[in-house]
Amino acid sequence: MNRPAQIDQKTDIDAAPAPPVNVFDRANRDDRREARSLYWRGWSVTEIADELSIKRTTVSSWKTRDKWDNSAPLTIIEDRIEARIAAYIDKPDFNEGDMKRVDFLMRQLERGARIRKYEETGKEADLNPKINARNDEKAEAKRAEKRKNFLTDEQWDLLEADFHEKNFGHQNIWWEQRDQRTRKILKSRQTGATWYFAREAMMKIREGYLNGNARNQIFLSASKRQVLIFRRYIVAWVKKVTGVDLKGDPIMIDLGEGHEPVGLYFLSTNAQTAQGEHGDFYFDEFFWVHGFAELNKVAAAMATHKMYKRTYFSTPSTITHEAYAFWSGEQWNKGKAKGKQKRFDVSKRALSAGAIMPDGSWCQILTLADAIKGGMSEFFDEEELRAELSEEEFANLYECEFIDDSASSFPYSMINPARVDSFYKWRDFLPAAPRPFGNHPVWIGYDPNKNGRDDAALAILAPPKSAGGKFRVLEKLRLNGLDFQGQADAIKKAAARYNVTDISIDTTGAGQAVFELVKQWFPTTRRIEYSVAVKTALVLKAQNIFRNNRIEFDSGWSDVSASFMAIRPTVTGGNKVTYTANRNGQIGHADIAWAIMHALSNEPMNAALAGSGGGTVTFLD
Repeated sequence: MNRPAQIDQKTDIDAAPAPPVNVFDRANRDDRREARSLYWRGWSVTEIADELSIKRTTVSSWKTRDKWDNSAPLTIIEDRIEARIAAYIDKPDFNEGDMKRVDFLMRQLERGARIRKYEETGKEADLNPKINARNDEKAEAKRAEKRKNFLTDEQWDLLEADFHEKNFGHQNIWWEQRDQRTRKILKSRQTGATWYFAREAMMKIREGYLNGNARNQIFLSASKRQVLIFRRYIVAWVKKVTGVDLKGDPIMIDLGEGHEPVGLYFLSTNAQTAQGEHGDFYFDEFFWVHGFAELNKVAAAMATHKMYKRTYFSTPSTITHEAYAFWSGEQWNKGKAKGKQKRFDVSKRALSAGAIMPDGSWCQILTLADAIKGGMSEFFDEEELRAELSEEEFANLYECEFIDDSASSFPYSMINPARVDSFYKWRDFLPAAPRPFGNHPVWIGYDPNKNGRDDAALAILAPPKSAGGKFRVLEKLRLNGLDFQGQADAIKKAAARYNVTDISIDTTGAGQAVFELVKQWFPTTRRIEYSVAVKTALVLKAQNIFRNNRIEFDSGWSDVSASFMAIRPTVTGGNKVTYTANRNGQIGHADIAWAIMHALSNEPMNAALAGSGGGTVTFLD
């Protein structure tokens, strides 16, 4: 019997001959399916019945029941693909080219299956597998990695767990008081305030996101270099816990689709930069900021809306500082009738656990002893610190006592004009560079560990570029716990980064050994042998430089200010006036101030004779 010519299925990618009629295994064939396939390829009912040896009425019945004439084009195409696949697989000389054609045809069947599923669900992801791939967890994590400053919910959870796990007792109290409109905290040095508040700001962003009121977080400090410490803490913490590397200044946190990004802003207290933003703000070391009253107006304006929170924290400076009136309530009571004025109890007894003041602010005083009780005992040796520092320095830095600078040789009013924002002002100084000051000359002053208890301090100064010009304190280092060899090695390491033209060392006690070692590689090292006359000359020279506004150091270095303010005149047993920072009646310490004065002594007493080449105070070796 003559069969009708089969429809040519050949394409550019499919050059196989038309499949033979008998493409199914006759022993296990599905007659109904094969009959349908032949019909769709153009065979008549009679021809199909004869070919398959089936009654014509049976084939006709299948055609009617299964609606062969009304079948969807996709079903017909899939049938032809299946037949073509079978034809290739049954070839006795099945080769690599056939394999590629079968792979192509199988992919067409897969596409057909997706079309069917799409017709059922209407979901585009069923039609396009790439959409599903874009939405699976692995792809979501990959996208999160590519998005700038984006953290997944899981990563935020990791940060939150780490935040609460690492806090000490006093920091838990700060967290409990985070919703206070205003917090004022007078604190001991090195109690983790900067570290804590950097992390708290991130947690407040997280909390705000969950509550639908995420807010910008703004950090203010005395200088840009100081405020960037907050940024370093945040970036390092997030990187360590989640692996995400936050970028930018400000850091804009991506909270995901449908949410505006929230910023972490790092501003110095320069009036030109500390304005224009809005959000919660943290005012670091506000007791050491020049022009606090005016700057606080700018800062407070950023948190005008009642939803924003304000946090002030600092070590104390002097009672003459503008911020003292803000802390003590004097500013709040000013201008009020006597009957409406309220007493602010800012004693340590009243504020050790924190208390609400009449102006509505929550205030706390945190001493070193309080921090140790809160879990920081492993970080401090209080007895050692008391031995290393003068009584005034210890009380100021660790017991939250304000400095009485009325008798100081360097009162706050004298020191304050020297404090500048070095980040913006010193464009020729790059602290992180291998050669921070290039090939410009520097002078090094060193105050050694004198008796095994003191700190040792090193100061690196840029001398004036012309006679009568300004000094700049570029770097300060504390060299604690080192013997004379370790101190000498540390000086050599610091000097290697600069073009050093002068080094001066106090040779009292261990300083003599340090001097001898340093002189081996820097032969012109100057010896400073302390006496009443020498100390007087050092102080008078430094006072002259400060009074004539000829020195600058970074505003964030409150320890430099405190060190100078601790120095005061003292009458010796021979009724001579010398200068000390008392520690149990002994001469010491104010180490960083003395180190700076050692370097300054390379300029002659008559500044008009000084150029960048320097000289020496006449009675110093």
